Amino acid sequence: MSTQTLPEVDTRDSTGDDTPKMFHYVRKDKIAESAVTGSVVVALCGEVFPVTRSPKPGSPVCPECQRIYNNLPPGGDE
Repeated sequence: MSTQTLPEVDTRDSTGDDTPKMFHYVRKDKIAESAVTGSVVVALCGEVFPVTRSPKPGSPVCPECQRIYNNLPPGGDE
């Protein structure tokens, strides 16, 4: 099981122009599945949402997800 995570957006936190306010960390193996099937993912902070956007460099990250991610033990892809 991989502990690597990637940021993704919680679409409930979007502005009127559909620009995400903040991105969340979710399990890497769930991102593609959610993007294809529309299933929901659970972020490290507990937010639940379908993956609909990818972050760009410099995008804001959920502070709670960042805190949890920074405290995870090192891991790697298996």
